[in-house]
Amino acid sequence: MTITVKFWGVRGSIACPSPEHVVYGGNTSCVEMRVGDNVLIFDAGTGIRNLGRDLVRRGVTSASIFLTHTHWDHINGFPFFVPAYDPANSFEVFAGHLTGQGGVEKVFSAQMANPTFPVPLSAMRSRLSFCDFDTGITLHPAQDITIRTAPLCHPNGAVAYRVEYAGASVCYVTDTEHKPGQSDQSILDLIEGADLVIYDATYTDEEFEKRIGWGHSTWREGVRLCQMANVGQLALFHHDPDHDDKIMADIEKQARAEWSSVFAARDEMVVTITGKKTN
Repeated sequence: MTITVKFWGVRGSIACPSPEHVVYGGNTSCVEMRVGDNVLIFDAGTGIRNLGRDLVRRGVTSASIFLTHTHWDHINGFPFFVPAYDPANSFEVFAGHLTGQGGVEKVFSAQMANPTFPVPLSAMRSRLSFCDFDTGITLHPAQDITIRTAPLCHPNGAVAYRVEYAGASVCYVTDTEHKPGQSDQSILDLIEGADLVIYDATYTDEEFEKRIGWGHSTWREGVRLCQMANVGQLALFHHDPDHDDKIMADIEKQARAEWSSVFAARDEMVVTITGKKTN
């Protein structure tokens, strides 16, 4: 009775494949959670390409995809998600920030339309369904799986998710900007007591001061929130593409000196969360 988390893309803004980004990885946001017999996918950045190949290898024919938002770095891997072209497969795509704006299917279709992409969304012959919801509701993608949602502070809106299964809980909280000296109560409520929180740690404190309004947070704010909310572990996520392996190692060292229960997420890292026993 576990949630197995695999990071397929941990970068923000733009993919950065280079010799200086080997240890932590260069793919943009994509996280897989294996929950019982179900596969949940969070965001469809460039990391979803390798995930798709792995799903084919494993014989997985269906999954639910949950988007935080639809900025390029969170969706531009989807046209290269090979399983979506197979008529034998089925996928649900969820988004909570586009109600009243035409919905997520419109965005995905536009991304794959001329003149920016040669293959239309209709070429994906799998059974694709697009589900728009109002942020703040609770979702039940499968029996015994509960997903709570909350709004994030990000340009054009974004959604945080908390996955609960058999006493285990994992939160995906990326692309959010904090206000210095204030705590985001909606985030605190969502992550309270979670086993693992994946948090937007794009900037250092020094970088953050120069990028107010860009919609991202810091590793130090992630640590502060998780300690306040009695979280088990914190995964630093959405790494700035200018943070090469050397810089990332230093950030991780600083963060762990402040709190031993934090680590920097890496491409293809796997973390298993076991549910708490209940009487």
